[in-house]
Amino acid sequence: MLKVGLLGAGRIGQVHAVSIAGHPGSELVAVSDVNAQAAETLAVKYGADACGSEEIISDDSIDAVLIATSTDTHSDLIEVATAAGKAVLCEKPVDLSLERARSCLKAAAVAGQPVMIGFNRRFDPSFAALKASFEAGDIGKGEMLSVISFDPAPPPVAYVKVSGGLFRDMMIHDFDMANFIMGELPVTVFAAGTSIVDPEIGAAGDVDTAVVTMTYTDGRIAVIRNSRRAVYGYDQRVELLGSEGLLQAENMLEHTVVKSTAAGVSSAKPTYFFLERYMPAYQAEWAAFVNAVTDGKPLPVTLEDGVAALAMAEAATMSARQGAPVTLESVYP
Repeated sequence: MLKVGLLGAGRIGQVHAVSIAGHPGSELVAVSDVNAQAAETLAVKYGADACGSEEIISDDSIDAVLIATSTDTHSDLIEVATAAGKAVLCEKPVDLSLERARSCLKAAAVAGQPVMIGFNRRFDPSFAALKASFEAGDIGKGEMLSVISFDPAPPPVAYVKVSGGLFRDMMIHDFDMANFIMGELPVTVFAAGTSIVDPEIGAAGDVDTAVVTMTYTDGRIAVIRNSRRAVYGYDQRVELLGSEGLLQAENMLEHTVVKSTAAGVSSAKPTYFFLERYMPAYQAEWAAFVNAVTDGKPLPVTLEDGVAALAMAEAATMSARQGAPVTLESVYP
């Protein structure tokens, strides 16, 4: 039984608590948060102890920690947790600074403990099935990838100001999805971003609407589209065109009823947000982590994967500011 300490009792921490407590191979034994009441409330719910992060990390009876704290604490917590002999699952991104993330990667390698980054979308049943079909050769060689990620509404501007920007905060999931499907990093990243959803986001120095085009050594192309506003729901789709066909992963709908009348054909809207859309993915992600740590097998998503996605976000940020393509090698040699 993997004994787990949860660092962070906010919204995403509460999501992870469900997975930890619900898995037969793990037990949530301790919770910490800068908000002591939030930690206490969540701990009581699952029969765990409310502690400080330092206390959890130094507790030899705790085998693993899940880091769901603010991004600016991720690298520090990964380093101290691995140095204390803990296995780690950390929410994305690794850090807001690529340089800091790379130093964290080196430190974790010295510690030698398993570190997995929380790119939960790899574990979404539809996206995983698309990847498996592609690897089975069902559409031949992949030639053009399209990833769409539209949020139903923009986050509060206060969040935007500390998020690191759309490319690091939101699109980083899609950068990782491109790496997951394409199987390698791109050569060039060309980004365009504007603020047309909420002027306050632009005033805060960020964008809320963006398109990134990436090219690969063999001529393949990937396009990512992000928007902070899709009034009809949480739009999450992946399409891969291959030499012998097409693979598409469509939205998860509120229900599967389709109404067909003389007036037309209609169906339900996509689920509203990530909790409804990705809860099965979070559970599958945690199961994969527990299985890998328990069996001593390689993790399906690594700290290096997290640093690579952050490097792509860095390149996209630079490209959008410069209005020109940026080679990934120039930021991630």
